[in-house]
Amino acid sequence: MSRLLRSLRGSQAVARFQRCCGLFPAGEEGPGDAAEAGRPHGAGAAGSTAQDCAQKYVVKNYFYYYLFRFSAALGEEVFYITFLPFIYWNIDHSVSRRMTVIWSIVMYIGQVSKDILKWPRPLSPPVVKLERRVDAEFGMPSTHAMAATAISFSFLIATMNQYKYPFELGLTGALVFSTLVCLSRLYTGMHTVLDVIGGALISAVLLVLFYPVWDIIDHLLLTSPFCPLLSIAVPLVLCYNYPKLEYYSPTRADTTAILGAGAGATVGFWLNNQYATPVYTRENFQLGFPLIGTILVVALARFFVGICIILLMRQLMKNVVLGMLRYRYKFPIGDLEARRRLEVEVPYKFITYSSVGFSATVIVPLLHQLLGLI
Repeated sequence: MSRLLRSLRGSQAVARFQRCCGLFPAGEEGPGDAAEAGRPHGAGAAGSTAQDCAQKYVVKNYFYYYLFRFSAALGEEVFYITFLPFIYWNIDHSVSRRMTVIWSIVMYIGQVSKDILKWPRPLSPPVVKLERRVDAEFGMPSTHAMAATAISFSFLIATMNQYKYPFELGLTGALVFSTLVCLSRLYTGMHTVLDVIGGALISAVLLVLFYPVWDIIDHLLLTSPFCPLLSIAVPLVLCYNYPKLEYYSPTRADTTAILGAGAGATVGFWLNNQYATPVYTRENFQLGFPLIGTILVVALARFFVGICIILLMRQLMKNVVLGMLRYRYKFPIGDLEARRRLEVEVPYKFITYSSVGFSATVIVPLLHQLLGLI
C-alpha cells in the first residue's frame, strides 16, 4: 500500500499520462516533426514561486491538448462567474443556492488544506507544466477536482427530484464533467494522481455529510435574521486568519475572492426572500414548454445582460476599493508587494467579489425585470 501511495504521489505517473496524451518536453518528443508545437509555458518548481524561464514542449495530439486545456478552464474564475449566475437566472433559485454554498465550503477547505499539508506539486522535469500562476501554490488536494466534483454532483442531487430527466443522463454528465476536469490537472502537470483522487474524495465526503442538512441550511439562509451579519462576518474572520506561509502564495487571495462572492450572493438570497417575490419561476423552464426557441432567446438575453453587469461591477469595485486602500495605506498603484499585504489584499478581494455576488443575485434580477426579461 505504501508503495502504491508513493507511486500515486510521484511525478512519474503524471509524466507518463502526458506522454500517452501526446505532450512531451522539447527534445524528448521522439520521432516526428518537432515543429508541430513548441509553445512556452512556465516551469516553476513545485511549492515555489513561478520561475521567469519558460519550458518548451511539443504537442503530438492536439485533440487532447485543447480538450484538457478547455477542461482546466472549467475550474477557473471564468467558469464560476458565468455558470453559477446562469443557473440562478435561468434554471432555479434553490439549485443555485445549494451549489453556491457547497462550492464556497469545499473551496475553502481545499485551499486551507493545501497550505496546511504543504505537499509539493509534480516536479518539472519530468513533468511538463502548462500553467504558471498556480505553480506557486501547494498541491494536495486539487481544488479543481474538488470544485468539479462538488458542482457537478450537487447540481445532480438538487435537480433530480425537481426536474424530469433520466437519472442516468444526469449521472453520466456529472461523471464526465468531473473526470475531464480531474484529468486536465494531470495533463497540465499541476497535480499528482493522489492530489486529484484526494480532492475528489474530499468533495464526495462533504456532499454526503451536507446532503441530509441541505434543506435546513437553505431555510436558515433565507429566514434567519442573523444571516446577513453571519454571511459577512464569518468569511471575513476566516480570511483574516488564513494560514500563514513563509512566502507569498495566491491561495489566500483566491480563497478571499471565493468567500466574498459566496457572502455577497448569500446576502442577496436573504434579501430577495425577505423583501421581494421570486422573479424567476420554475414553470418557465420546463423542458416540455412549447415555445422552447423563445425560452432559449430569453435565457441568452438574461445571461448576456447579467454578465455585462457583473463584469462592470467587478471592474468598478476593483478600482474604487483599490483607490481607497491606496489612500489609506499610502502605496503607489504599481506596488505589487503592498497589494499582497493582509490588510490590503483581504478587503480588496472580499469587497470586490462580494459586490459581484450581490449584483448577480439582486441587481441583475431587478434589471431583468425592468427590461421585461422575466
